[in-house]
Amino acid sequence: MLERLHLRNVGPAREMAMDLAPRLNLITGDNGLGKSFLLDVAWWVLTRTWAREMAMPRRVSRKLGGKAGKPINFISYAKASIAYSYTKQTKGSFEYESFYDPADAHWKVKPSRPAIPGLVLYAQVDGGFSVWDPTQNYWTTDAPDRPSSFLFSSEEVWKGNAHCKGLISDWALWQNGNEEPFRILKEVLALLSPTPTEKLEPGELRRITVSDPNRYPTLRMPYGDEVPVIHASAGMRRVIALAYLLTWVWQQHVENAELRNKRPTREVVFLIDEIEGHLHPQWQRRIVPALLKVMDALTGKHGSTVQLMTATHSPLVLASVEPFFDTTKDAWFDLDLDAEDKTVSLEKRTFARQGEAGMWLTSEAFDMRSSRSVEAEQALEDASKLLSKSKVDPRAARALDAKLRRVLGETDSFWTRWRFVGETQGWLKPAVQQKRDSKRP
Repeated sequence: MLERLHLRNVGPAREMAMDLAPRLNLITGDNGLGKSFLLDVAWWVLTRTWAREMAMPRRVSRKLGGKAGKPINFISYAKASIAYSYTKQTKGSFEYESFYDPADAHWKVKPSRPAIPGLVLYAQVDGGFSVWDPTQNYWTTDAPDRPSSFLFSSEEVWKGNAHCKGLISDWALWQNGNEEPFRILKEVLALLSPTPTEKLEPGELRRITVSDPNRYPTLRMPYGDEVPVIHASAGMRRVIALAYLLTWVWQQHVENAELRNKRPTREVVFLIDEIEGHLHPQWQRRIVPALLKVMDALTGKHGSTVQLMTATHSPLVLASVEPFFDTTKDAWFDLDLDAEDKTVSLEKRTFARQGEAGMWLTSEAFDMRSSRSVEAEQALEDASKLLSKSKVDPRAARALDAKLRRVLGETDSFWTRWRFVGETQGWLKPAVQQKRDSKRP
């Protein structure tokens, strides 16, 4: 399990620190503040490989002496470090602080065989997927040229590469042979379904065109049709890709462990960027609990523990974890921008149940002043200013009333106060009179 990250002069902030929880770690924050960056760094410290581009230190301006005593601005990298610790296959934790070496343009690592952190998975928001499996990616005498990790593009997830046949081929092979992976895949799909009554259920394999001899997996849709998975919606494609890869990775790992006469890993770290990507609100409310159940279903009989670290923009995702969030097992980290001094900070927040998704929008997670539209928010600000005056201009109040009616819902809680003050002061007709007036020709 990843226990700690401490970054200096790398990323959007001068310093960021995380003491991670053993089960669930949520990261929130506005676009561009470093959510995906933190997942990239977490992947690197656990695997020594970069799933995307290498993280680079902050650039700083220094003044050097020039001719005639005139200083010259010199741009260079700040002294940057990434300190971390994680539990390993053997007792105790592995701790290290890596410094960036600008001469060789790389992050220094401990010059010895690395510790084994367990099985590490990383699902990117673009559909790509990265895997580090100690049975395949750790150096052994029988495979000295083993790949340092498996990096699948979104297309390779579906069509395969040198290491994997891909979703379309593997699914069809498993289903044709009625193999154990297909039974597991069906179980995973059922757990990841959007609702209990709308199950993701495999249909029959079938060809699509005369010119294509391949038989494609299908999904049984709630309206009765069987749709080829390549024609599924973006949300369904992301979920079935996750289901396939989790099934493929774990099955490969268990089989390889048996071949090496070893037990499967005791720990799995699953990193997932924008967990709600492409998903309908119904699905957003279920995806985190469902993924935790899936990982338990996959690893349960082996006694493995799972740590999930995910970035999210969704208030529904945060609301969905309220029933089971446990401060001894889970943590919430929030990235914020200070607009005045233009600095980014990372804070571990106290997780407090909001009761409903809309309340999360105005919490520290999203820092919105209101969950209404921008136009409604501005109209309400104008109304609050008007109501704070000792004497209200009736003409201005009626004009604002017309605006409020265009942007607020009929049952909005603001109407109670607005109507009471308006009717009391006489610049707003009583509701009964308004109703009568509206019926007149």
